[in-house]
Amino acid sequence: MKKFFLSAAVALLTMQSALAGEGMWLLNLLKQVNEAQMQQLGFKLTAEDIYSLNKSGVKDGVVRLGGGFCSGEMVSVDGLMLTNHHCGFDAVQELSTEGANFLDNGFWAKTKADELPAGFEVSFLQRIDDVTAQVLAELKDDMTEVDRKAKIREIGGKLEKAAETGQYILADFKTMFEGNQFFVFVYKSYPDVRLAGVPPSAIGKFGGDTDNWEWPRHTGDFSLFRVYTGPDGEPAPFSKDNIAYHPKWHFPISLDGVKDGDFAMIMGYPGRTNRFMCSKGVDMELEISQPSTVKIRTELLRIWKEDMDANDGVRLKYASKYASTANYWKYFIGQQRGLKRLHVEDRKLEQEKELLSWINADPTRKAKYGECINLLDQGFGDRAKFQKAATYLNEAIFGSEAIEFGFNFLALKDTLKSSPKNSAAIAAMIAEIQEGAKAFFKDYNNPTDERATASLYRMYFNDIDPSQHPDLMKTIATKYKGDFNAWAKALFSTSILSDQARLDKFLAKPTYKVLNKDLGMQAVASLMAFIPTVQSAVQKPRVTIDKGYRLMVAAMMEREPNKMWYPNANSTMRLTYGQVNDYKPADAKHYDFVTTGDGILEKEDNTNPEFTVPKREHDLLVARDYGRYADASGELVVCFLSENDITGGNSGSPVINANAELIGIAFDGNWEAMSGDIAYEPELQRTISVDIRYVLWVMDKVEGAKHLVDEMTIRQTPKEQTTVVPALMPNVVPVPKGKPAPAPSKKG
Repeated sequence: MKKFFLSAAVALLTMQSALAGEGMWLLNLLKQVNEAQMQQLGFKLTAEDIYSLNKSGVKDGVVRLGGGFCSGEMVSVDGLMLTNHHCGFDAVQELSTEGANFLDNGFWAKTKADELPAGFEVSFLQRIDDVTAQVLAELKDDMTEVDRKAKIREIGGKLEKAAETGQYILADFKTMFEGNQFFVFVYKSYPDVRLAGVPPSAIGKFGGDTDNWEWPRHTGDFSLFRVYTGPDGEPAPFSKDNIAYHPKWHFPISLDGVKDGDFAMIMGYPGRTNRFMCSKGVDMELEISQPSTVKIRTELLRIWKEDMDANDGVRLKYASKYASTANYWKYFIGQQRGLKRLHVEDRKLEQEKELLSWINADPTRKAKYGECINLLDQGFGDRAKFQKAATYLNEAIFGSEAIEFGFNFLALKDTLKSSPKNSAAIAAMIAEIQEGAKAFFKDYNNPTDERATASLYRMYFNDIDPSQHPDLMKTIATKYKGDFNAWAKALFSTSILSDQARLDKFLAKPTYKVLNKDLGMQAVASLMAFIPTVQSAVQKPRVTIDKGYRLMVAAMMEREPNKMWYPNANSTMRLTYGQVNDYKPADAKHYDFVTTGDGILEKEDNTNPEFTVPKREHDLLVARDYGRYADASGELVVCFLSENDITGGNSGSPVINANAELIGIAFDGNWEAMSGDIAYEPELQRTISVDIRYVLWVMDKVEGAKHLVDEMTIRQTPKEQTTVVPALMPNVVPVPKGKPAPAPSKKG
C-alpha cells in the first residue's frame, strides 16, 4: 500500500529557511530542522541542550498549566514558577474575598507556610514519541474517512494507555499536519501548586481592556506560584507535609536585558492555530463566526460591566469571567480587521489555484489529491448553513449561566424519574451537584444573569432563522408574548438554578416533579432536544472538510519537500525563535522595541481604574529608583517586542536569550497582526513580553518581596557559554528518598 509519510529526515540538509520568526517547532526535530538556523541567529547552545531523552535540559524548566490553558517556567531550585498575571487571575480571584481582596491589593507570602492552594495542576514534558509509522501501518487506502478517523482514535487510545505507566504519568495522542503525522506526548503531573505572590491588578492588568493586544504596553503581567511534591519528591495531592518541588532544570535570570537584533526564543504550549485554513474557511470566519461572536459578547460585556461598576461585590465575582470574555472579544475584532486588511482570503485562493495547477499537471497526483479543494468548498458550504446558529448556541444560549448550570442536573432528573428509590445513586449525584454549586454561586449574581439571559436569548430569537429555533423560543413567543424580560423574570425568581437557598431546599428533598416544573430545567430540556440537530448539521460536513485538509496538506508537503514545515498549534510544547525588533504598523508610523517606566507615568490616570498607578510604584518611578534593574542607560524597561510566533496558551511562556537565560515572560500579541493565527505576517507579527527586570523590580522595590527574588539565580554579566545547559544550571538540592505518598486519580 502506498502511503504519504513525511520522514523526519527527508531533505533536511537542503531545508529552505522559514520566514524570520515564523514557526511553532516540535522539540524532537530541532536537531534536524532548526539547530543550524538558530545558531546563525545567535543561539549559543545546541538542540540537545533543549530536548534530550538522556539528560535534563531547558524543556524541564517549562511548565504546562492545567491542560494547557497557559505556560510557565521554573525559576528556583525550590519550585518557584513564574507565569502571567492573567494566567493566575482565576486562581487569585477564587482565593479573594471582599475582606482579603488579592486582586486589588496583591498578595506576597512571607514564608512557604503562607502560600495558598492555587486550584490547578502543572505538568512537565517527559518525552515526545513519533508514532506516525505505527498509525499509518494500520490504515487502509480503501477506508472511508469515518472509518479512518475511528481507527486513528482507537490506535491513539491504545498508545496513550501504554505510555501512562504511573499514577501521574499522562499521555496525549496528537494528530499533526491535518491527519498526516502522529505523536504521543508524555507528561508528569503535579497537583499541589500554591500561590506565592501576585502584584495588584493596577500593575498586573495596567492598561486593562484599552491596552489589551496593543503596543506600546506597560503591563506587569506576572504572578508567582510554587510547585510542591510529597516528602519523597514525587507528585502528591495537597498536604501540609509536602515539600517544595526540585525541578530538573530552572532558568537563570539575566539582568543584561535586550538589544535590537538579539536572539530570542520562547517555549510553551500554544493552543490553536489554523495556518492551513482554506479560503472558504476564512470566508466563514469573516462572514459568520466572528461577527456573530463579537456582537453577542459586546452585549454580554455591556451588561456585566454595568453591574460590576455599580457594585463592588459583583465586580469581584465577575472579574475573571469578564477578563476572559473580553480578551477574545477584542481578539476577534482585531482578527477580522487583519484578515480584511491583509487580504488573507484572496491570498489563500491564489495559493489553492497554484496548488491545483501543480496537482493537475500529473495524472498520479491528480488521482491522489485532485479532489482536495472541491472537498473543502463542499464541506464549508454545507457547514455555513448552520454555522450562525451554532455560534449563537455557544455564545448566546450558553451565555446564560443558570441555564448552563442546569445541564448538571440531567442525570439526577433521569434517575428521579426512572429509579426514585435508588437512594445511593441519587445521594452521589446530589453530592456532586453540591460541590459544583459551591464554585458556581461563589461567583454568581442572579440579577446580572437575568438581564444577560433575557438579552442574549432575544438576540437568538431575532437573528437566527425560525427553522433553527428550539421549542423554547416558541414558548416565549406565545406564553410570554415575545417578552423575554418577562420570561427571564419568571425563571430567575423561581428556578432552583439561580438561587442557592432554593437549590439547597430542593436537594434536601429532591423530586422529579419539582425538576420537571422548574422553568430553568424546562429551558434545559428544550435545548437538549434541539442541540443535537445543530451539532449534527455542523459536524457532518466535518468529515468532508477533514479529508480535504488531509489531502491538501499532503499535496503541499509533497510539492515543497525542502520547506521547513511545522504543524498547527494544538496545546503541545513548541519552540519559536527569532530576534528582538521594532516594527512599522502603518504608513508613517514606527514603534520602538521597548517601553520604559516613563510610559507608566505618562499613562497614569488615577480616575480611571485601567490606568491607576499604586502610590509606592509612582513614587519610585518619579524618583527613578530602579536599583540594579535599570538598563545600561539608566532606564527601567517594562516590556519589549520580539518576532516570535506565539498564540493563546503561550501566555506565561519563558522568553529566553542566546544563553538560555530568562529575559522576559510572553503575554500578548500586537493588534496589527491578529490574523496571525491563520496567516503569519513577518513584517507585523510581534510578541509582547514583560521584561524580567521589571518583574523583579516590582517584586523587590515595589512589593517588598525581595526574599522571593533572592531564591532565584541572577546573572548580571554572563560569561561566554560553551558547556551544555544542564552543567550550567545544576539543581544541587537532593530529592528526599522514601515511601511514595498516596495519590488521587490522574485528574487530580
